[in-house]
Amino acid sequence: MPLTSLEARAVAAVDREALATSLTELLAVPSVTGSDAESDVQHVLAKQLTALGLDVDLWPLDLPGLAATAGFPGTEADRSEAWGLVGTAHGDGDRPALVLQGHVDVVPAGDLSQWRSDPFEPTWRGTRVHARGACDMKAGVAADLAAYAAIVRSGVRLHRGLALQFVVGEEDGGLGAFGTLQRGHTADACIITEPTSGTLVTGAAGALTFTLELRGLATHASTPYAGHSALDSYLPLHRALAELSGRRNRTVEPLMREYPVPYPIVVGRVRAGDWSSSVPDLLSAEGRLGLRIEEDPDDARRELAECVAEVAARDPFLRDHPPVLSWSGGQFAGGHLPAGEGLRELVADVHADVTGGPRPRERGAPYGSDLRLYAGAGIPTLHYGPGDVRLAHGPDEAVELDEVLTVTRALVLAVLRSCGAS
Repeated sequence: MPLTSLEARAVAAVDREALATSLTELLAVPSVTGSDAESDVQHVLAKQLTALGLDVDLWPLDLPGLAATAGFPGTEADRSEAWGLVGTAHGDGDRPALVLQGHVDVVPAGDLSQWRSDPFEPTWRGTRVHARGACDMKAGVAADLAAYAAIVRSGVRLHRGLALQFVVGEEDGGLGAFGTLQRGHTADACIITEPTSGTLVTGAAGALTFTLELRGLATHASTPYAGHSALDSYLPLHRALAELSGRRNRTVEPLMREYPVPYPIVVGRVRAGDWSSSVPDLLSAEGRLGLRIEEDPDDARRELAECVAEVAARDPFLRDHPPVLSWSGGQFAGGHLPAGEGLRELVADVHADVTGGPRPRERGAPYGSDLRLYAGAGIPTLHYGPGDVRLAHGPDEAVELDEVLTVTRALVLAVLRSCGAS
């Protein structure tokens, strides 16, 4: 629908050059999950929120206390400290009408030889910036900041409150979002600016990290018959996991039907033995069990445990030396935006109004995210943000500035229509 004069003024106040500069500065901070820079970037952002006139809450997360709290989502990275960060523009009412949320941590760069430039020295090629975290999800964080900055610049006054929440530890479980909610920061609705390629993601599938440990019997490599290889014991388990993945993907939820394998089981790391001329006596396999959006994580854990037990029961060595299954690292349940929630229509409308095109289609995401923590706290939440998730975690990750601009302008409208303005 046509923008009001107030909305047009606020949207016009989005500063393209300032947005590009802000994104470049954020990308230059190597805030890998669990690193010192993960804390550094929170302090950088706190200064920016203060400069925008927000009431800033920057606090050290109580890592032992949170880990002992019911519902703790787990972690994979070692941390000596972590910080929560919320900037609030207060208004009428007891709590903000809307939260714009983004995570500041990024995954490691991987094999540097596959990058065309240093992953933590942002490189612009035309209107496209390349760097680790470009789409996942510092472009979304920059859009959150730029949207509120435009509202301030335009002179528009919000009637109800708005909060910007920037969190750590999303990549390894959701520590930052969990800690933010535990501190009491809440709202009527939440937009997480994860990369969605111009779509609305209203459901996120879960992902449970697991570890399998298998024993063998070490002996010299010249006499393998005198021992038993832990690797040989693992191979039937690996095949069984693939078969289980196939069975679990026969029934697919409507939001997930565009994905060839919406709920995969993948073993991402296998370590065995300690010497090339010895039969390995220990193997550790770490993997990820994909969940359906509305699946009880305990049911999925039970199904995997039964699969492992069945393999062990058929194997003469494993019967006497059963594999040990543990649930390590991040534990992402699924989450979704309930039917009938107005946030879905709001974000679809503002995207269409900014682009002059159709309302975006709705879909699910085949990965865990902070969505399920906010949804679990009773906050209607969806993903809408710049970037293509297929570029996330890969070499030469990148995002288009025009896409970041589109999302920023849509966020301006979403804030005005959620909070009311004059």
